[in-house]
Amino acid sequence: MRAVYIIEFGGPESLEIREMPEPSVAQGKIKVRVSHAGVNRADILQRRGLYPGPEGYDPHRPGLEFAGVVAECGEGVSRFNTGDRVFGITSGEAQAEFVVVDQRLAAVVPEGISLEIAAAVPEAYVTAHDALVTQAGLGKGEALLIHAAASGVGIAACQIAKARGAKVIATSRTAEKLDELIAYCDHAIIPESGPIFAEQAIELTEGRGVDVVLDLVGGAYFPENLKSLASKGRMILVGLTAGRKAEFDMGLALAKRLTIKGTVLRSRSVEEKGEAMAAFASDVVPGLGREYTPIIDTVFPVESVREAHERVESNKNIGKVILSF
Repeated sequence: MRAVYIIEFGGPESLEIREMPEPSVAQGKIKVRVSHAGVNRADILQRRGLYPGPEGYDPHRPGLEFAGVVAECGEGVSRFNTGDRVFGITSGEAQAEFVVVDQRLAAVVPEGISLEIAAAVPEAYVTAHDALVTQAGLGKGEALLIHAAASGVGIAACQIAKARGAKVIATSRTAEKLDELIAYCDHAIIPESGPIFAEQAIELTEGRGVDVVLDLVGGAYFPENLKSLASKGRMILVGLTAGRKAEFDMGLALAKRLTIKGTVLRSRSVEEKGEAMAAFASDVVPGLGREYTPIIDTVFPVESVREAHERVESNKNIGKVILSF
């Protein structure tokens, strides 16, 4: 089978398409013939040698999400049959013609949704749903501030929040991306140099502050997040593209009685990821094509994986970058 392979950790030129043996199906698992696979920022970090997969996954084999057709079911599989169209998540190795995953980490693609569109869904929508609903408990009428809202996770979070009746304030660093986001949020902000955005967020909530911050950026955004939050607000840290360290005004956190949570999907146990996938399948999958519509930036043939990485690394993409097999 063809598979994306990292020859050595570094730039996009270190990627190649390599012929590899097909994986064997095991008990409780399904073997999927992959039609499309998403390219995520985690893949960029893995290519650089900064974010290897958990034990048992080849650090030279990227890929966290897929869409395709079940080719074979292992013993004990009860959720799927051969020929089912499925999409799902894994901790690596999804950018290949075949991938084997635990049946708990996949879901049936609804009728009317193409496999190309389906491939843009799992990682972004499972992450966003888990962060906003399971971790933050976002409720109707609450205000949400989302950073990097034009990313795959950001767009998914905007749509999930709006479907739950929340007020959405989105940030992005470029006006072009904000123009694309306006249909998915109530207000859009370009953070000023620093970055500075708390004052605007407070004004947009009539002086109260936001109930939840979903931060996909980290770094210098952290102090402004604290200022933006209302009393008893919740901050969920998902990404650290702007850095791992920031000033932390602990007095502000105490005075507002804030909750700050960090979350990651990739390194969780299969059981935990299965729970997140089940919640996604119950709450999000029935609304695909209606409340929840992923934005695809570009679809590249797998042979152009280097260009796909360059597109994500440029930060110019609006929505997901997809590989087709």
